[in-house]
Amino acid sequence: MIQHLAVVGATGAVGREFCALLEERRLPARRITLVASARSVGKTLRVAGGTLEVQPLTEATFQSVDFAVFAAGGAVSRQYAPIAVSQGTVVVDNSSAFRMDAEVPLVVPEVNAADLKQHRGLVANPNCSAAILVLVLAPLHRVNPIQRVVVSTYQAASGAGAAAMQELRTQTVEYLSGRPVRPVVFPHPIAFNLFSHDSPVGSDGYNQEETKLVEETRKILHAPELAVAPTCVRVPVLRAHSESATLTFEHPITVELARETLAGAAGLKVVDDAEQRRFPMPVEASGRDAVLVGRIRRDLSQPDGRGLQLFLCGDQLRKGAALNAIQILEALTQPG
Repeated sequence: MIQHLAVVGATGAVGREFCALLEERRLPARRITLVASARSVGKTLRVAGGTLEVQPLTEATFQSVDFAVFAAGGAVSRQYAPIAVSQGTVVVDNSSAFRMDAEVPLVVPEVNAADLKQHRGLVANPNCSAAILVLVLAPLHRVNPIQRVVVSTYQAASGAGAAAMQELRTQTVEYLSGRPVRPVVFPHPIAFNLFSHDSPVGSDGYNQEETKLVEETRKILHAPELAVAPTCVRVPVLRAHSESATLTFEHPITVELARETLAGAAGLKVVDDAEQRRFPMPVEASGRDAVLVGRIRRDLSQPDGRGLQLFLCGDQLRKGAALNAIQILEALTQPG
């Protein structure tokens, strides 16, 4: 039982999703405090069957708080998470601030829940694209070690927050009405368009999203030598990310074994009906806990039988963020 839970960034897209999931998952918490930026203070949200008023974030927020979920961005996490931990609060942080810290476990519970035993008051929630990818890679990696992953992501507007989702809605109306499309949140029009992920590009030519995908996948899988070649793209989808992955295994692997392995894995649903041409789609992944995986087929460019190709979709706001944080809290608070 959680005695006092704080939700930092409660009015953002991830925070609101987290609050909705609190009731859906029936996470036991005697007291809940909602926290957000100054412009949201005083707003009310429905949480766990009641209505709560949003409070300001201060250093005193975490007095008597035993667990806190941060969904307010890296700057807020870097400033306030250490304060919370110093006051005895266990923090689950959704930002990138601590993910690659060697002393902070980066956890997808279906994959590496055992890493939670190493926490020192702080647990990192992975990047959304990494979270849904490792759910698919991990069960396959256990039966036949993966040596290389070539992955292209098709990332929804939800990954950039509530304002980005609204921008997609607004631009769609503008475009269909023949009015000029005005990008504000994104650097380019998102309606009827796609572009390289909007995070900064480093000197190596990879944007930050691609670098996160490489580093976090390796850390979660405990596979520091895993070769990952990513391309991350923003697409005009409201929510739910999609990913196309080509895998190279240490040993030959059959499509049948891969499909059987994925069908039995936690957090996944195989959608792979070639006859009906039904495969994972973001419209069907949206609002669902499970990550959908399909298009499972041999990579014909690897004639030695060590290659597979597949396609997956997962709800960025759920398994890519809020749901994973809920599952971490459930794992941290379960008896034993």
